Amino acid sequence: MAPPYFPVGSGAYRMTMGLHTLPPEDWIEIDDDLGRDLAEKARLDARDQDAVFAETAGSAAAQREVLEMLFRHLPARFPEIYLLEGEQLVNRLTGAATGLGAHPALLAAGHLVQEDLCLMEERDGAFLLTAASLSFPTRWTLREKIGRSFDAIHEPVPGFNGVFSGPSAAVMGRLAPERSVWRLNWTLLDDPALHLPEGHGGDALNPAITPDNAGDKLIFRVERQTLRRLPESRAILFTIRIHRTPLRAFSDRPDQAAALASALRTMPEDLARYKSLPGIRDAALAWLDRVSAAA
Repeated sequence: MAPPYFPVGSGAYRMTMGLHTLPPEDWIEIDDDLGRDLAEKARLDARDQDAVFAETAGSAAAQREVLEMLFRHLPARFPEIYLLEGEQLVNRLTGAATGLGAHPALLAAGHLVQEDLCLMEERDGAFLLTAASLSFPTRWTLREKIGRSFDAIHEPVPGFNGVFSGPSAAVMGRLAPERSVWRLNWTLLDDPALHLPEGHGGDALNPAITPDNAGDKLIFRVERQTLRRLPESRAILFTIRIHRTPLRAFSDRPDQAAALASALRTMPEDLARYKSLPGIRDAALAWLDRVSAAA
């Protein structure tokens, strides 16, 4: 199966915000994995809710607003899946019913969709992470980030301060309810799990990954991220949707294989190490080079 998104570009690796205007109808993505992904969210929540949900004092109003927005959006956009019955939203696929008065509201909202939901609210001149339903992190831990500013959250990312910090603050400051945006982020992983809170900064060789099996063992993981301003609370809702594709999907896409190889070769070493790529990079490059050369 082809990856639904390929935000790699061509030529040398370049860190960019890559923002696009988000049509309202495309805010939430639903695909055939909906039932499986919601079941995984429920499993993770039952195992350790504090690992996948956190809130700070004063965030209840914004949380409630997110839930209300989903109650309006989902049955209108996906009537074959979501049915609104009074103050209950029923998922026809799973049979689950969610009440509009559910508490915590953002936790309930996160169990309606495949996206993770993060609320950023402006406090004392900075946008802080005030609540989050985060089941599928890509190597970051909610417990460490809740209550922190946008810049502090991203401080460990090499190059962030030079590329994203100022422009990100400007984008969030200008964001209006009638104009939302989206962007993509990618990495390559040796773990297919959705829930990946750990693993940044590794450079040890993974001997289980070889040029022969990299196509089956490695995962091209893409985050589709959206940012939208909530009209009442003025909070910013940051959604993250995970798409995973085995590297073998590029077997018949030599141009994309070559582009991915170029990005891996030219990515700054500190960023590659942050993404834990050194331990799998050589095997991935050998596999990708083989695909692109065969063309």
